[in-house]
Order: sequence, then C-alpha cells, then structure tokens
Amino acid sequence: MIKFQSVTKIYPAHAGALMIVALEDVSFELSSKEFVSIVGRSGAGKTTLLKLLLAEEKPTRGQIFFDGLDVPQLKPERLPQLRRKIGAVFQDYRLLPTKTAYENIAYIMEVIGSSDEEIARDVPEVLEIVGLENRANNFLAELSGGERQRVAIARSLIHRPEVILADEPTGNLDPYHTLDIIRLLLKIQEMGTTVILATHNKDIINRLGKRVITLEKGRVIRDEERGRFIL
Repeated sequence: MIKFQSVTKIYPAHAGALMIVALEDVSFELSSKEFVSIVGRSGAGKTTLLKLLLAEEKPTRGQIFFDGLDVPQLKPERLPQLRRKIGAVFQDYRLLPTKTAYENIAYIMEVIGSSDEEIARDVPEVLEIVGLENRANNFLAELSGGERQRVAIARSLIHRPEVILADEPTGNLDPYHTLDIIRLLLKIQEMGTTVILATHNKDIINRLGKRVITLEKGRVIRDEERGRFIL
C-alpha cells in the first residue's frame, strides 16, 4: 500500500544555517489496515516522513508510492485526490475555535463540496465513532484537551480515508486522555483504516505491542513487528 524506497530528504543551507539531512536512505513498506508507530527523538525525521507522504515536501532522492501512485511525481491537480485518501491528526489540533465540534467537521465537508444532506448524515456518524455525539454543539473552549483531539480525529475521518497519520497526537494530553486517544486509534484501525502514529512517547509504544519503525538521525535503525521503544 505504502512504499518508501531509498528516500533521502536534505534541506539545503541558507542564511548561514547548515545543511540538514532530515532523512537518509529510508526504505520500508506498509500493508493495508496495518498499525505502525514511527518513533525517535525530536529531530529524528518523523514529521518529515509524514510530510513526504502527504506530498507537502518532495524527497531529494528516492521514491514514495501510495496505492501505486508515484507521490513525488504527482501533478498539483492530482494532489487533492491523494490527500482525500489520507487523514491527518496533529498535536495542536488545528481546529477552528469559533465553531462547535459539529461545525468544525462540517466545515471540511463544505470545503470539498459535500451536500447538506451528506453533512447531516456523516457528521453525526463520525462524532459517534469518537464518542462525542453528546458534545456536537459545544465550542472548543467547552471541551477538554482529549475531547478536542477526538474532534480532530473525527474531522480526519470524515472523508473516509484509507490512512490516518497521527503526528504526536497525545503530546499535549495527560496520561488518562493519552490512553483514550490511543484506544480510539486502535479502534479506527480495527475498522479497516491504516494508522501511522509518530511519537516519542515510550509508554505508548511499549503498551501497544504493534510494529515499530525507529528513526535515528534520519535513518531507520530498527523495524520490528512487535517492537518496543529502544533508543
């Protein structure tokens, strides 16, 4: 489903800054419906890897494939097609504070041209999946950090993606809400969606017992089917 083949990403030197090798000769493959964690210290290359998959960045060398698509070679008009297959969740939620939970999700559907009937049908459905059906009309200020992240996850699910990218989704949460979000991601994977979790949270990784790809200084140093956080 997803294949990185000898991928290197180098950010060139500028304004007195040194050249940065964010990823170096990275290769791996992910199957459909898999749950994999990408781990490493800050600066190891986790976020760069996700940006490359979303085509927000292009590799300096190497190839990236998603469902047979050669991602770096996609023309700009094809990128929306790719990104509708991928849902993204971030540490800082990236929600609209003046809108309710329902409206934050509906807004995404409006942007992609969904009808009022589709919005009325699909938004309550994803809110129920993430356990927020009773918080639909609450504004963000009325929600806990864990609930806001659940809204963000619901929003990422609204276009029925094949893959969810979760970039440090529990970084701002306490241990209770952290476990809550991880259980939700596992539920989403069990429903048939591939989940890629980027994190440096050792406790999460060691509880999951899922595949772990470990990055260090931009290189894959370990890829284990039932991995642990070892750095």
